[in-house]
Amino acid sequence: MATDTKDQIGTADDAAILHTLATPDESELARLDAWWRANNYLTVGQIYLRGNPLLREPLRPEHVKPRLLGHWGTSPGLSLIYAHVSRLIRLTGQQAIYLAGPGHGGPALVAAGYLEGTYSEIYPEVGQDEAGMLRLFRQFSSPGGIPSHVSVTTPGSIHEGGELGYVLVHAFGAVMDNPDLLAVAVVGDGEAETGPLEGSWKGVSFLNPTRDGAVLPILHLNGAKIAGPTVLARKDPAEVRALFEGHGYDVLEVDCADLPGSHHRFAATLAQAWGRIRAIQQAARDGDWDGSRPRWPLVVLRSPKGWTGPEEVDGVKVTGSWRSHQVPLSGVRDNPEHLAILESWLRSYRPAELFDGAGAPVETVRDLPPRGDLRMSASPHANGGLLTRELDLPDYRDYAVDVPTPAKLRVESTRRLGELLRDVYRRNPDTFRLFCPDETNSNRLGAVFEVSDRAFMEQVTDADVAIGRDGRVMEVLSEHNCHGWLEGYTLTGRHGMFATYEAFAMVSASQTVQHGKWLQEARHLPWRAKVPSLNILLTSTAWRNDHNGFSHQGPGLIQVVLTQRGDIARIYLPPDANCLLSVADHCLRSRSYINLIVIDKQPQLQWLSMPDAMAHCAQGAGIWEWAGTDDGGTDPDIVLACAGDVVTMETVAAAQILRERLPGMKVRVVNVVDLMTLVRPKDHPHGMSPTLFTELFTDTVDVVFAFHGYPGAIHQLVHGRPDADRFRVRGFVEQGTTTTPFDMTVRNRTSRYHLVLDAMNNARRLPRGAAELGRWCEQQLARHEAYVVEHLEDMPEVRDWSLGDWAPRG
Repeated sequence: MATDTKDQIGTADDAAILHTLATPDESELARLDAWWRANNYLTVGQIYLRGNPLLREPLRPEHVKPRLLGHWGTSPGLSLIYAHVSRLIRLTGQQAIYLAGPGHGGPALVAAGYLEGTYSEIYPEVGQDEAGMLRLFRQFSSPGGIPSHVSVTTPGSIHEGGELGYVLVHAFGAVMDNPDLLAVAVVGDGEAETGPLEGSWKGVSFLNPTRDGAVLPILHLNGAKIAGPTVLARKDPAEVRALFEGHGYDVLEVDCADLPGSHHRFAATLAQAWGRIRAIQQAARDGDWDGSRPRWPLVVLRSPKGWTGPEEVDGVKVTGSWRSHQVPLSGVRDNPEHLAILESWLRSYRPAELFDGAGAPVETVRDLPPRGDLRMSASPHANGGLLTRELDLPDYRDYAVDVPTPAKLRVESTRRLGELLRDVYRRNPDTFRLFCPDETNSNRLGAVFEVSDRAFMEQVTDADVAIGRDGRVMEVLSEHNCHGWLEGYTLTGRHGMFATYEAFAMVSASQTVQHGKWLQEARHLPWRAKVPSLNILLTSTAWRNDHNGFSHQGPGLIQVVLTQRGDIARIYLPPDANCLLSVADHCLRSRSYINLIVIDKQPQLQWLSMPDAMAHCAQGAGIWEWAGTDDGGTDPDIVLACAGDVVTMETVAAAQILRERLPGMKVRVVNVVDLMTLVRPKDHPHGMSPTLFTELFTDTVDVVFAFHGYPGAIHQLVHGRPDADRFRVRGFVEQGTTTTPFDMTVRNRTSRYHLVLDAMNNARRLPRGAAELGRWCEQQLARHEAYVVEHLEDMPEVRDWSLGDWAPRG
C-alpha cells in the first residue's frame, strides 16, 4: 500500500521511494486507472451533457447541450499525466503545480480539481454529488458559466494556455527563487510550433538547482492539431531526441496507447525523471556540485489524440487524428447513431464503479491524490497572492536628484532607478528580480550588478563581466522569455520588473494583453489573492532612438495597455528622475495591476525637486506655474500640455519662446505624469474629478497637447470631457529614421517651433508680434533642416537648451 505523507516515507532512502514510484502494485494501478477513467468521464460530460449526469437512464437528445463546445483531443493525455503526478506527490510530499500548455484541455483540468475536492471547496454550489456534477457539466462553455480553457477560474492554474506558446516561460518563472517547487509543464505538439515556445527551451540555461525549483517539461506528442499533423510528431524520434538533447535536456521517452501497460511505463518514466531532479538538487544543495549546468530531464510522451474516445464516426477515423481535436461527435441531438456512440463512449468509463449512489467519487478515486495544499488544484503556489511577502523597499527619496531650479541639470534618470533597484535586490534576496533582454547596462540600470550577477548556467569565460551561476539578474535576448518569466514569478507571489527597449515591447505585447485578461478575471474571484503587479519599464524610447533608426522607434505598447480595463491598466510618463523614483516606488508596492512606465535613458533635463515630484505624481497631473505666463486668476489664452520626457522639454521650451517673444500672451503649462488621470472618473479609478480637470485645462480654452505616443491616445482619453474637440494633439506619427534627437521632434511636428505655431493658431487672442514670431519659427525650422545636414548634429541653441538664467514664475 502506498503511503500518504512525506513523514511516513522520510526514513526510507531515495532508492526505495523511487522503486515504489516506478512499480505501482495492483491497488495503485486500480487507483490510477479509476481516477483516470473518472476524469475522462467528467471531461466528456462537460463537453456534452446538460442532464442525466450519471447515466441513470438511457441517454436522450434533451440530455445533450444545444451548443457543443470544448476540446477533447488533448484531454485524456493531460488527465493521464495529472493522475501520475498526483500519485508522485502523495508518495513523496513534493510541492508541485501543473501547467497545461494545451489550454484547450480545460475540461480535463476542471475535472481534476473537482475530483480532488478543491473545486467544491471554492465553489460550494458545485458539490461532489449528482446535483453538483450536473452543475459542473452545464456550466462548462455555457452562458453564465466558465470558459473552455484552463482559465483563471480553474483552481491550481497560473496558465490559461488559450494563446499558445507560454507554458515553459511561466513554468520557469514560477520556480525561480522557489527551491521546493516542481512545475510540471505539459507542452502540446501544436504549441511546440509557436515562436515563443521554440525560444523557451533555453530556460534550463538560467536555472540554479541550489536556490531554484525544477521544471519538468512533458512534450505531449499526440500527432495532430486542429486540422492536420504536427511537425514534431511526424519527425523521426531520433531527430526529436537529438533536438532536445542539443538544448541540454536528458530526454526520456514513453509511448502510451494500451492499458494497463501505459500506466506501468509512465509511472516508471516519471519516477526516473523525478529521481534525476532530486539527485541534481541534492548534489547542488549538499555542496557536491561542480557548478556546471545540469542536464534536467524532459519527457516525450506519445499517445493517441482523443485516446479512449470513438475510434470511428461515420466510417472516418477519429481517435488518433485531428478529427478528435474539438468535439468528435457533432449533431448528437439530431442524429440517433451519434447519440448512441456518445452513450457507449460515456459508459465505457464505467461510471457506476467511479461514483457512488449520491454521485460522489468512490474511495478508490478519492485516494489517489494527496491531501490539503499538496493537491495541485489547491497549491498556494498557484494562488501566489497567498504567499506574497511585502517587498522591503528603501526610501526612494534617498536617491533623489537635487533640483534647486528647473531645467538646468541633466541626469540619466533611469540610472537613479538602477541604484534603487540595486538596494531592492540587496534587501530582498529571494523575492525580487529584474528581467531584461540583454539591455540592463544599456538602459542605465547597471547598478544592480553591484549586488548580483546575471544568471547564467552555461560556460563562463574570464572575459565575462557580472555573469555567473549565482546571479539573479535575468538577461536573455528574448522579450517573450523575460516577460513570461516575470509573469510566472509574480503569479507565484514574488516581485519584479521587466525592462526593455520601447519599440520591442511590442514583441511580447500579446503577453501583456493576456496577462491583463487574467488579472481582470481574477478580480471577480474572491478566492484569488492579489499578486504583485506586472511592472514594465520602457526606455530607449522612440524619441531618443535617433541613432538606431526607424526600426527602434515605436511607442505602441502605450496604445495596447490603454485597451485594458481601467481596474487593471496604469500608464506613467515621468518627466524626470525624481518623478520616476516616486512612480517606481508606487508600482513596486502595488498588486494585480499592469504598470507601464515610459522614460528615456539618455541625459535629460530635470524639472522637479523631490517634494514637488512627490506631490505632482500623487495628483497625476498639474500646472507648472513656473513654466507659463498664466497668472492663475483667469483663463489663459492657450494651454500647453505635455506627457512624456522629450515632449515635456519641447513644451517648456515653447512656453519660454512665447514668454520672451509674446509677453502679453497668457500661456498655461500642464504636465501629465499619470496618463489615466485624463479619463473620466467613471471610466478609470485614476480619472481626475471634473473640478480638477477644469482647473487644469479649463472648459473652453484650446489645448495644444504634446504627447510621447500616438496622438489618438489622448483623443481617446479625453473623450467625454468638456469640448474634447479643443484638444490639438501632437505626438509620434511614424516619422523616423537615423537622425538627430531634435530632428525626430521636427519630423513628427512636436518640436518647440511647431508647438509655438500651434499655440498661436489656436489661441483665443493674439497679441502684437504674433505674425513675426510665426515667420521666425518657420525660419528656425528651415535653418534646422540645413544645419543638421551640414553639421550632422543639432543647432547649439537646441542641443544645449536649458532655462538658463531665466527666472521662473512661482
